[in-house]
Amino acid sequence: MSKVRVVLASASPRRRQLLNLIGIAHDVRPANIDEAMRQRETPRRHAERLAREKATAIAARDPDLITIGADTVVVINRRVLGKPRDEAEAIQMLTQLNGRQHTVITAIAVARGRKLRSSIEEVQVKFRRLRDEEIEAYVATGEPMDKAGAYGIQGYGATIVERIEGDYFAVMGLPLARLTALMRDLGVRYRFGEELTLAD
Repeated sequence: MSKVRVVLASASPRRRQLLNLIGIAHDVRPANIDEAMRQRETPRRHAERLAREKATAIAARDPDLITIGADTVVVINRRVLGKPRDEAEAIQMLTQLNGRQHTVITAIAVARGRKLRSSIEEVQVKFRRLRDEEIEAYVATGEPMDKAGAYGIQGYGATIVERIEGDYFAVMGLPLARLTALMRDLGVRYRFGEELTLAD
């Protein structure tokens, strides 16, 4: 059985951290794609399209790789919240989410040569009620600035989330159980504490 080379087509430090958490050695090669939302594109389709485009952009250059693409969007009242451009926009986003439930959609795609598998996870997240000064103090930490919806559930943001319904790791940006299932579907063997190998 041959060993597997894995590439993460994302610059997200959280996704790198999660792959390391389950022992998947990988390289990072962010895919340079247009991430703008298309007209009449639903948030689910948008996230899945970007995840698939990221994975295939890297896989097209090297068919021997297993390439992982992912995209996360935060949705409230059918409005997509991306990454804030500045602190003022981060405050605006957090104010919209304050005390309310919203949806986090994470799409993942795994490519092996010309084969591609993808999946979408939806998670319901509820914020506790925050005072204005709490929102401002959280934004001042810098944590919200590179995250969809202007918060990270794994950092200081853990203290502002009241509850979640669904996959915690999907909120972080990479649903791990779903990821390993997609890999198995492409003939990749994942075993605890061992290097990935190809089944065929």
